[in-house]
Amino acid sequence: MSLAKLSIMNFKASFKNYVSLIISLAFTVLIIFNFFNLMDSSIMESLGKINSQNIKIVIQCVIVVLSCFMFFFIWYATNVFLTKRKKEIGVYVFMGLTNQRIGKLYMLETMLIGLVALVMGIGFGILISQLFTMTLVTISDIEVNLSFEISLSAVLWSSLIYFIVYMIFVFKGYINLVRSSVLDMVSANRQNEYVKQNKVILFLKAILGIIILVLGYYYAIKEGGMETMANALLAVILVIIGVYLLFGGFIPLIYQTLASNKRFLYKKQRTLWINQIIFRMKKNYRTYAIVTVLMICALTALATGVAMHERCQMIHDFENVYTYQIFSQQANLQNEFMQVIEEHNDVQYSSYIEMLQIEGSYASTTHQKNTFALIPYSQLKKLAQDSHQAFELKQPQNDEVIDLAHQYILSLITTDELEDIQIQNQVYDTIQRTTVPYLGYLQEQVSFYCVSDEEYERLKSAGASLYVYNYKIENTKMLNASVDDIQQHQDCVGLIKIDPQNDSNQWIQMLYPVCIFMFMVFIFASGSIIFMKLYNDAFEEKERYRVLRKIGISTKTLKAGVQKELLLTYIDPFLLMSLSSYFSVHALANMMQTDLLSVNILSVGVIAIFFVVCYGLSVVIYCQNAGIYEKGF
Repeated sequence: MSLAKLSIMNFKASFKNYVSLIISLAFTVLIIFNFFNLMDSSIMESLGKINSQNIKIVIQCVIVVLSCFMFFFIWYATNVFLTKRKKEIGVYVFMGLTNQRIGKLYMLETMLIGLVALVMGIGFGILISQLFTMTLVTISDIEVNLSFEISLSAVLWSSLIYFIVYMIFVFKGYINLVRSSVLDMVSANRQNEYVKQNKVILFLKAILGIIILVLGYYYAIKEGGMETMANALLAVILVIIGVYLLFGGFIPLIYQTLASNKRFLYKKQRTLWINQIIFRMKKNYRTYAIVTVLMICALTALATGVAMHERCQMIHDFENVYTYQIFSQQANLQNEFMQVIEEHNDVQYSSYIEMLQIEGSYASTTHQKNTFALIPYSQLKKLAQDSHQAFELKQPQNDEVIDLAHQYILSLITTDELEDIQIQNQVYDTIQRTTVPYLGYLQEQVSFYCVSDEEYERLKSAGASLYVYNYKIENTKMLNASVDDIQQHQDCVGLIKIDPQNDSNQWIQMLYPVCIFMFMVFIFASGSIIFMKLYNDAFEEKERYRVLRKIGISTKTLKAGVQKELLLTYIDPFLLMSLSSYFSVHALANMMQTDLLSVNILSVGVIAIFFVVCYGLSVVIYCQNAGIYEKGF
């Protein structure tokens, strides 16, 4: 029989053992294909040049991340598969096959698995491409015409990336088998004996892991200025190392301590699973660390998408407080400009304010020296009433100012420290900062400070007065109808018109669904890794459960032991992820200047539900693969 026929026969006979691996690989191909297909679709052209370029950059970054994830996921999956197959393939040594031919057999079998996964991924990717695109566009709230499009380059690029990554580890497995001895192959799965780890080493790892993890949490939520990004990077590194050490030291130490306690050990059949948990933790702690980090990344990605979506909406609302902002050097022209606008539009509300422009040579702050504008407190209060905005600002003293800040998508300065301003060699204390859009779009372009009426009059000699007339019309689709009339008015020296249909931030809106899909991919991967590992571990435990049944332990008792063992396998990464995610999301919330606690809680709940489903499936399939349900011996 040829190696090709033998590999096909093995593949068919063991197909059910490969299902979890094939589905996981196909899912990654499906996602990468759909992002490539989206990047090549006509939707990009309809979004405009700038939005199209920005969205393509975002998608390219996502593809790079997914490709890196695919690399490590295939690495892990093929290692698990190779370990399981070594003993089975090793039997062919006694049939006269050389290591080279056994390696070729392994390559053919794994290539069949990879090919099936690729075909399934591309096939299902094509089938759901329309749904994928429609979901992205709907969540993004972008108005575009959808059409069913399949890009040949998307098929080729996603296949090429997958093929290159997959073949790297196929050849790696081939080399591993060629260099393996017969004993290595035959005894590959006979390493389940429970060996206690040195408690001193575990204790040192536990202490070091806790210290490093706490330091990571500290740097994650530490407030500061431009060093915030450096702190965030350091926090990521420390949390990854801390998670690794906790799974390699702290958690095994807890289980070994419990196993040493006779009162705990000999109650409720704990001897059936506690030692197995200790062995599983020793054997798979790197896997659990990877799963935990993946889940933290998933949750952070989702929080980033939600935060970006909320900030984008806030900035849109911030800019659209007024439709027109008219500048003039003359006072008391509210009614004149109102009449001009009402020739074509109905005005919903209007406001007026005088501002004092001060050059950077007369005023400065610690971080900037540019054009400042001062406005009097009483006029700001009146403007807030006219534009129906909340006003809770405390009246400043003559040596105090209020900072009228604008909204940021992302700020590296997370401290709430208020910055003083110096005007004409006099320092003013900033007593409050507000992001209420009293001056609408103009507030994003100029550094505004509110001062007392008396101080405003005193400082008039330091700058030039300019009058701003603000109007909000009922039907913003008619905003261009009044533009020419306003600009032709003899007292108009400048005009800002705000179109609410402006699509300059559509690329940011696209980040929201992209982050949701990243969340789904990483969570699916996390569950798949644990599920796949347990799926294969069950076959290794088959003989142990056969012995336990022979000595009279019932199926019900064995199943109960499996349930507790697998429950802890899922709970340990979940609990550490839940704790770590609070700090990562809190750090993100500080930079995005928004509240993400509800997002954190909701996403943890979603992960919990997904893990419950995975746990239930794992218990059923583990019992079947381990032979617990078998009636005969």
